[in-house]
Amino acid sequence: MNIAIKEICPTTTQRWIRNGALLVDVREHSEVSVFAFDVEDFLHVPLSEFENRFQEIPKNRRVVLVCKNGDRSLRATNFLINAGYNPENVANMKYGLLRWLQKGFPTIGDADSYLKNDTDCCSSGSCC
Repeated sequence: MNIAIKEICPTTTQRWIRNGALLVDVREHSEVSVFAFDVEDFLHVPLSEFENRFQEIPKNRRVVLVCKNGDRSLRATNFLINAGYNPENVANMKYGLLRWLQKGFPTIGDADSYLKNDTDCCSSGSCC
């Protein structure tokens, strides 16, 4: 059986967080140390450590996985669903931190330093 992965936008992510969801950032330590989401209920589990640490993510609540542009977090979302997490309670935040920043949602750190080496399509603002 093929299960569809739920993808939500940053605005819906904000609503989920207000209603008790946990934000799980799968970016690497070096990325999070420069620039991060500013939310109260936050867990950092880098994708490079995800297979060994995913059990830290509670199964009994809604979870939104995030990264810079939504690609790595999509892989992590798929991993959780395949590991038995309820697909209704697990979502990938589409377009990641880049779209969160565009929307003006709260962040911590230096966006300019974080984005200066960005070469993907979303950095130009011409996609999505």
